[in-house]
Amino acid sequence: MASLRSLFAAGLLFLSAANAHFELHQPSPLEGDSMDESLQSNGPCGGGVPDLSKNTVTDFHVDGDSVELFLLHPQANYLIRGTLDEKADGNWTQLFPIVQQSGRGAFCEPSVRAPREWAGKKGFIAIACAAPDGMLYQCAAVNFVSGAADEVPSSCTNGTSVSISFTDDEGLSALVGDSSASAPTTTAPGPSQSTSGSAAPSLMLRGSGLPIGSLAATTVMLLVGAALL
Repeated sequence: MASLRSLFAAGLLFLSAANAHFELHQPSPLEGDSMDESLQSNGPCGGGVPDLSKNTVTDFHVDGDSVELFLLHPQANYLIRGTLDEKADGNWTQLFPIVQQSGRGAFCEPSVRAPREWAGKKGFIAIACAAPDGMLYQCAAVNFVSGAADEVPSSCTNGTSVSISFTDDEGLSALVGDSSASAPTTTAPGPSQSTSGSAAPSLMLRGSGLPIGSLAATTVMLLVGAALL
């Protein structure tokens, strides 16, 4: 019975991982280390409250600085955007081409650039993530500084099972310019042509509308539950 309970616990952990989201590691996110995953679908900043009169800012170099992310889904698309709006209410500028990450783990872009005229001003770097379970958000309050970062942090690496490719995403593209801070819920589309390694197959089973990881986890739970009866 103990081994069955262990298997059941492992199944719960697998199901939790399948339903997890993504994390912003660099620049420092508004929520710090206490991200509320249940609020991550709230645009523009998930559970973070954007307010430059109160937020702690970190330096971000306009000629190139790193953005570090960690994905807990098998695949998702990212938009990296920025604004000088003190409440992150709009006027978003796209700072890097939309990318698709295939494979769970770390992704880091070491040279994200912002408009040079932003140097000396405060604003936000924001990540919008089109994941299988909808649109997700994280933000960092930053002080834009001139020049490029002196060095790439040692933490700026990609996971060994991660591949990155450029892609198109209408839902993410709608989040730049003077559009609203959040977009209608979408799911990540299938992969585009890879620019840095081969992309993984589409997450969605044809006609099911459910991520493969969630279906597998549900199957494990059903089998384990039946074994415990």
